[in-house]
Amino acid sequence: MKLQQKSLRVKSWTFDLVLHESWKVSVIAMNGMVFDLPSPHGRMLATYLSGIPEAERDLISNRVKSGLAAAKAHGRKLGRKRGERPKSDRFAPKVMALVMEGRSHRWIARDLAISKNTVAEIARRD
Repeated sequence: MKLQQKSLRVKSWTFDLVLHESWKVSVIAMNGMVFDLPSPHGRMLATYLSGIPEAERDLISNRVKSGLAAAKAHGRKLGRKRGERPKSDRFAPKVMALVMEGRSHRWIARDLAISKNTVAEIARRD
């Protein structure tokens, strides 16, 4: 699990605890400092700590985007290569015949034991 996902869970959990002030929840730092979550200092600490992974996510996103832009500038082709579609090509005639009969995509998928998305992709393509 990524740090940002953990942080969002901790943030939501922490704010739930803050709402229930009767629970008297506190955070104890490694050096022994204690922060009561219902107090203003405790809420500030929880908010600050939850912002760190958000900033990290933004930095990673910017690095990935700049890397993709650099690769594109150097003439690299991005994305998945178009290739063979053996399963959908094999079922295409049957699927198109059933579509022409007016059958639903779900019915065709169930009848041919393929996914509804495969049927929709074949119908859209042909």
